[in-house]
Amino acid sequence: MSTLTDRLSLQLINNRQYPIVRDEGLAEWFTGRELEEDVARLKDVFTAHDIGHGDVVLVCLPNSAVHLVINQALWELGAVVQPISATTPGPQILAIRAEYHYPAFIADPDHLAVLPAGWTDTPVALHTQAPLFLYTKAEWATDKAAVKPQVAGEDDLGMILQTSGTTGKPKRVGVTHRQMLNAANHDIASHQLSEMDTTLIVMPMFHVNAQLISVLSTRLSGGKIVIAPKFSAHLFWQQVRDSHVTWTSVVPTIISILLLNAGANAAYSPDLRLRFVRCSSFALPEDKLRAFQRRYHTQVIEGYGMTESVSQCTVNPFNAPKVGSAGKPYATDLRILPVDQKPTTKPRVLGEIIVRGDHVITDYLDHNPDAFWNGWFRTGDLGYLDEDGYLYVQGRTKEIISHGGEKVAPAEVENILSELNFVAQVAVIGLPDPLYGENVTAVVVSTTPGQHEQEQTQTLAHFAHAHLAKYERPTTIIFRDTLPRNATGKVLRPQLTKELSRNGIAHEA
Repeated sequence: MSTLTDRLSLQLINNRQYPIVRDEGLAEWFTGRELEEDVARLKDVFTAHDIGHGDVVLVCLPNSAVHLVINQALWELGAVVQPISATTPGPQILAIRAEYHYPAFIADPDHLAVLPAGWTDTPVALHTQAPLFLYTKAEWATDKAAVKPQVAGEDDLGMILQTSGTTGKPKRVGVTHRQMLNAANHDIASHQLSEMDTTLIVMPMFHVNAQLISVLSTRLSGGKIVIAPKFSAHLFWQQVRDSHVTWTSVVPTIISILLLNAGANAAYSPDLRLRFVRCSSFALPEDKLRAFQRRYHTQVIEGYGMTESVSQCTVNPFNAPKVGSAGKPYATDLRILPVDQKPTTKPRVLGEIIVRGDHVITDYLDHNPDAFWNGWFRTGDLGYLDEDGYLYVQGRTKEIISHGGEKVAPAEVENILSELNFVAQVAVIGLPDPLYGENVTAVVVSTTPGQHEQEQTQTLAHFAHAHLAKYERPTTIIFRDTLPRNATGKVLRPQLTKELSRNGIAHEA
């Protein structure tokens, strides 16, 4: 057993009689004993299907408490979990599984229109979900008698998370037990977490924010967890009040919605135990931050991190925050890499942010040396440090779109939309949006320019719904006669973004 699995197991043992996780979708609390029984049951099922050390199980489920027991059961067997968006279409689930030869996946039955030949589904009755469906392929099974039980080592993979890249194909971030434990310990210390804390999870549980920052740090600090199916503005403050929530992790979009939503404003009352709201992913405008703190009487703590760092790299100290900054490096080596390629911590030098630490990956699962520089991870973000060592993020060197905290690879979306016969050319860009940071915008050159645009907009929207995860789907569709390109034919995205921000004609998807 790794140190991580030992500590997670001990947490359940120490809380066998106490409710420690609430599933808002089921309106039910679960005790340590119930979670412990679910972990044991799942381990038996996984073992019976020859899932063990090093095997990867794809998990496509909405937010619920069952994620916690799936993770722990797989980790105790030395296996690996890869959570993906619950809105991922069935064909895409099967395509991911096939590409990497994963032996099994977990999904809701109604997510799959047709189960391919050779696959079997096994329903598993659990406290946290009844039933859970495990899908396996029979011919991959080996002689069970020859399989020796194995457990995870500190440097074995425990989780794979997908993060988008500029090539159009999501990159796989493999995280070890040691890295997860280190990241959680840093989060516990920097956020001053204890057994007295309760966190509310409203972020999707295929995301590093929910899975590792919120869940893992809370479990290891002995606190309680409340899991909402999704963020709901009109339910948010009731959930905080009813479960005595002391902190939650969100993105700027959620801050903006809570400020604007009449139901949220009406539901709020000051008799809460909320210590702070953690906000990251993209910059929160200063006026929104100050307005939220005034309206809801709680501190907003901003930080900076990414999937590749498993957690945060910087965080604003509770007693000395600087509004507008991403805070100071915490348990992370951070430098600015200017154009002269001489990393520095000198103030006011603009360059690419590079990081390293005991929680930062040293390579992607699919080798990508260009993402690293002399042992440092190149974030692709531009920034500078001030005289006090606070980080200010100024933008991105990459073309990734940040929509409501989720990262979208333009080329991947373009590849899907190009399958439509009326799409002659397409460029996907992010246009500024005060609520979501950026809108996923599809700029289309049609084979019938100037004709049937409304019909084609609807067709494209329906096609995206069937083939892309929700956060990847274009929210805006714009038709143009041409796309600006350079001499080599590459679309000039900054120019296109500038033109359309000023005078684009859009159709809502």
